[in-house]
Amino acid sequence: MFDELLQTMALSQEANEAPTGSPMMSVEEDNDDVKRQETYPMVLPILPLKNTVLFPGVIIPITVGREKSIRAVQKAFDSHKLIGVLAQRDSNNDSVAAPDLFEVGTIARILRLLKMPDGTTTAVLQGRKRFRSMQVISDDPYMISEILPLEYEPRDPDNELNFNALTASIRDKAQRVVELTPHLPNEANVMLRNINNDVFLLNFITSNMNVKTPIKQKILEINDLAEKATTLLQHLDSELQHLELRGEIEQKVRGEVDKQQRDYLLNQQLKTIQEELGGNSQEQELNALAERGKKKKWTEAVAKQFQKELTKVRRMPAQVAEYSIMLNYLETLLDLPWNEVTEDNFDLKTVQQTLDQDHFGLEDVKSRILEHLAVLKLKGDMKAPILLLVGPPGVGKTSLGKSVANALHRKFIRMSLGGLHDESEIRGHRKTYIGAMPGRIVQSMRKAGSSNPVFILDEIDKVGTSFRGDPSSALLEVLDPEQNSTFYDNYLETEYDLSKVLFIATANSLETIQPALLDRMEIIRLAGYSVEEKIEIAKQHLVPERRIEHGLAEKDIRLTNDVIAQVIQDYTRESGVRSLDRRLAAVMRYVAKKVAFEEKYRPNIMKSDLKEILGAVRFSKENYENNGIAGVAIGLAWTQVGGDILFIETSLSKGKGNLTLTGNLGAVMKESATTALSFIKSHIEELGIDDNLLENKDIHIHVPEGAIPKDGPSAGVTMLTALVSAFKKQPVKPHLAMTGEITLRGKVLPVGGIKEKVLAAKRAGCTDIILCRENQKDIAEITAAYLKGIHFHYVDKMLDVVQIALS
Repeated sequence: MFDELLQTMALSQEANEAPTGSPMMSVEEDNDDVKRQETYPMVLPILPLKNTVLFPGVIIPITVGREKSIRAVQKAFDSHKLIGVLAQRDSNNDSVAAPDLFEVGTIARILRLLKMPDGTTTAVLQGRKRFRSMQVISDDPYMISEILPLEYEPRDPDNELNFNALTASIRDKAQRVVELTPHLPNEANVMLRNINNDVFLLNFITSNMNVKTPIKQKILEINDLAEKATTLLQHLDSELQHLELRGEIEQKVRGEVDKQQRDYLLNQQLKTIQEELGGNSQEQELNALAERGKKKKWTEAVAKQFQKELTKVRRMPAQVAEYSIMLNYLETLLDLPWNEVTEDNFDLKTVQQTLDQDHFGLEDVKSRILEHLAVLKLKGDMKAPILLLVGPPGVGKTSLGKSVANALHRKFIRMSLGGLHDESEIRGHRKTYIGAMPGRIVQSMRKAGSSNPVFILDEIDKVGTSFRGDPSSALLEVLDPEQNSTFYDNYLETEYDLSKVLFIATANSLETIQPALLDRMEIIRLAGYSVEEKIEIAKQHLVPERRIEHGLAEKDIRLTNDVIAQVIQDYTRESGVRSLDRRLAAVMRYVAKKVAFEEKYRPNIMKSDLKEILGAVRFSKENYENNGIAGVAIGLAWTQVGGDILFIETSLSKGKGNLTLTGNLGAVMKESATTALSFIKSHIEELGIDDNLLENKDIHIHVPEGAIPKDGPSAGVTMLTALVSAFKKQPVKPHLAMTGEITLRGKVLPVGGIKEKVLAAKRAGCTDIILCRENQKDIAEITAAYLKGIHFHYVDKMLDVVQIALS
């Protein structure tokens, strides 16, 4: 009791229409028995209160947060400053009507009204007189009710002595409570002694008493003062007995004890107090868990498991260590979403627009998501696909998952697997271990609160192994559509359904992913962006976002396509757009500085300005050089940061037909050169080459930029062309590039990375490209606008390559 007397007048930041400080004594001790009679309007605005009851003569500050309540308080303060205060029956209800309020309350005078920075209003209320709400006549813009002021029943003169004795006993017990409460100051007793009005004494003690709101409301409604005093005395007796019993227990257990004994005795003390008060918090907590369990949509097997564990906990003393472990287990089961799903957005056009707005390109992924949604819309139920997005860093694999979640109106979870080397991170620990917890899959589902989120498994190619197990093997069950409906977590010890989860895994490479895991996922490859695509991404996303981020207006800076292309080619070398984003941010900072210093500058950024803004050129691109020298051919190469052209140089010198290869070439590339030379030797007549050259000349093939490792079969046709050009002393056709694998039988085989290679050839100034006929399908996937000005030659035989290149 009287704990509120120590509270500060700090304003509450949590509850609406809740007390923000301790109830205080009125200076005038206003109450129902004041001799000075006041007149009150018959109609008053109504202010609902949570968790408290206002009594006549008591002053309390409250924070008003609900719009209707703010309007009611403001209206009353602007007029007669009187308002009717009624306590709510249910403090958790934010939207109240007349049936939600008690009928008896207190007429209050608004002494002060303060506007707080967070938009709430703080009112200081002084209780004046009890009233009964007769009829609510309006509920908008705030509640208005007809009221009937209440009077106490006249006191019987013959019972005056009994009433005086009751009030004296109440005062003594209240003072005794203050004395037995160590943290209450002696000033509280001084305050009690200075209250001369018996009715106000009852109101003040009841207002400060540590009992629930319904009990306070019951005491407020009593019209017989003797009955009111008797009821108050009963509750004071109960609280005084509680304090005295606590004092006795403290005396018994006081002394020197070690930590374990002290913890045990304190728990026994708590249990004794709960039994004496007739309540048991442990039982109440378990009952609350049981009620939550009745509302869950789990399977019959899980329900039996929950009831079994709950029954076990009920028989377990709260002092044993296993009690908290079992309690955590039950709370985990209750917190997990069991068949609780969010509703998917089946407006497919809107979904497509959202995906297109968030990411440029990536059509394969978008198409796969839309196909899945279309089936769900038609069938109503389908196992979610498990997608694996493979591509270089910075192309938007992870951010695409968040965009998919937003488009589908699903919850989003991201779980990074990089460096994971413990199987229990996936499957969890058995709950018998100290500090046991579920695996990260179950933890993430608990956090999401939904059974069908979009779940990103980031960097799945970087999962490690150790003596603690292989996490990638544990993922086999998670990512198998036939098994993940019965996923088993060691902590849960029961099956959990993951079949509704849309798993999207990301990886930079497939080489480190074990084959069994790879077989369970639908692989979608994301190629690096071309320069043309990077320009569109910069225009649609990066430039507007960075401009807003740096506080610039559209008129402050303008970047043309040519300038953005120059930034991409001279200052970045990547598949994605992260470095481009950083370079554009540097340009924005340059302009922001000019604007902030009010310096004159040119909003239209030119190519010539880039050196001043970004410094010297960091990367130089390989351009076509028409030197007319025989023995030089242009190949096309794919790299992790896009495509590039490759010069292959061949020279002949006196010797015995030896072949020398330089330029840091890999084994496959060396084999291509050997294959090309063997083909030439076996087809001298068709190619028109003097056979004496092969016997009397040494051959040297070099690929420039020797510090960079090079490998792959796609340079086969280029090496063939360079060798034939050197032997025949005939230069290769100008502006011609080529790519393709060769065989000893004279066939040209298809290769990969066609999109990147073709765009690299166009940037370098090539106008003709030789490709394997089977690669024609890859050209169809490239945007037609990017192919303007390029002529393709599709071949099946190596002799056709020589004929086109040397014609």
